[in-house]
Amino acid sequence: MNVLKSCFLFHGKQYEPIMTNQRKSLVIGNGESRAWFVPKNFKMSKDVVTWGCNAIYRDSYVDVLVAVDYAMQQEIYDSGYCLENPEWPEQGICYFSNWSIIPASIADMMFLGYNIPETFIHRSKNRTDQCVITGKDPSTVQEKIETAILMNPHLDMDDLKLKMEKDIGIWITYVEKNDIVIKINYPIGWSAGNTALHLACQSSTVDYLRGRNVKKEVYVLGFDLGSYEEPLNNIYKGTDNYLPATAKGFNQENWYNQMQAVFKEFPHIKFYLVDSTVKIKRDNVSHITKNELCEALELVKMPWHYGTGYMATQKRTIQFK
Repeated sequence: MNVLKSCFLFHGKQYEPIMTNQRKSLVIGNGESRAWFVPKNFKMSKDVVTWGCNAIYRDSYVDVLVAVDYAMQQEIYDSGYCLENPEWPEQGICYFSNWSIIPASIADMMFLGYNIPETFIHRSKNRTDQCVITGKDPSTVQEKIETAILMNPHLDMDDLKLKMEKDIGIWITYVEKNDIVIKINYPIGWSAGNTALHLACQSSTVDYLRGRNVKKEVYVLGFDLGSYEEPLNNIYKGTDNYLPATAKGFNQENWYNQMQAVFKEFPHIKFYLVDSTVKIKRDNVSHITKNELCEALELVKMPWHYGTGYMATQKRTIQFK
């Protein structure tokens, strides 16, 4: 892997998705159907770009890491994953939504005159002269919860409140000038998984737009969607910056519509849904098994070894199997 770094100008902040030599992308969601797969545990074909979401970085590097939640973005940045690190030679780049860098002095001034409890202000570990400010205004959340309850009286009120109160507050993340974070311009407001899927397709479209007849393939793993009637489907549930394991799942309509929009927008790309129960009938979408994925991407499980870099610095030692 590690196929992206030569394609992006980090310090110039001019990023072009020119990965035209990469024919295949593997977009990895965090649904429980992909619990068997941790990228660092496998060797794979050199023409594959891996796209991961949110907390996957805790277990493995990916070529491109996508995060759209404020708390998750700050956690990733605080870990050091967003900085070029010789201990992670396979590290790729990060895509974050709502990522607008401003002088840190503005962050110190903007709260003057506002009575925001300190418990709602989340600052990253290191202080620099630049930062990104994101979050939900705690003063308006209760009103939004009450409106949602009136509009959705059939839903579990405690579960609805739990989800709407997630990531309340102001998140101030101090950033380095030489980080490897790219601001997401489109799509905005989508789930992390479908955002990663769309970005992977954007990066796979350059040849098509230039009139080159190059076959592009996107493999989609761990996009389980789930259901409100079932428990939350996520391998990281119950951990930091995720909903508790007792939470209900989500209505899959928005997820489903976002996926359909991607498949429709990129008809020249062939999509393969791995071990998926999602029913989609389109000419450019096929369903395959885990074994077929392994064959298509030449996935070979690596021998046991111990992680380095981020994984080795955590409270527990992660042993790859």
